[in-house]
Amino acid sequence: MRIGSSESEPSLEAERRLEQLIDRTLADLPLRRAPSTLEARVFDEIERRAALPWWRQGFGCWPQIARAVFLAACAALCAAAILAGAWALGRIGRAGEMLTDSWVRGLLTLEGAARETAGSLARIVPLEWVYEGLILSAVLYACLFGVSAAAYRMLYLKSELAGRS
Repeated sequence: MRIGSSESEPSLEAERRLEQLIDRTLADLPLRRAPSTLEARVFDEIERRAALPWWRQGFGCWPQIARAVFLAACAALCAAAILAGAWALGRIGRAGEMLTDSWVRGLLTLEGAARETAGSLARIVPLEWVYEGLILSAVLYACLFGVSAAAYRMLYLKSELAGRS
């Protein structure tokens, strides 16, 4: 049998005819009216969402000025965080030379010891253990995510649906 032979062409034609038949059959069916309880709940939810203040709605529903202010504030906070981090790193590097307080020297000594300990552990621990630890962490995180999703579904969504009935 050759690839691309004409044996597959009749099956494609049959599939097309079947698709057209199903399409015509479904188009001929009468439209069904939604249950009145569903219709009422849908309209109630639409009205509830429309009555929300703009800041409780999606970002796309916010006024243009509010969106611009929000984006500017986010950019300013990001810049401030970056500058504060750079300033803190510069201060820590010079802290041992500038400050004579014993607690600062103790903290710097503790930080140096922690760095040396971490370096020693990095040289001692086999690489396979690191990979196994990462895999175990990923599996545990996935389990936590699954349990959280199930709990949310069981506790929050069921109580929300029960309150609407």
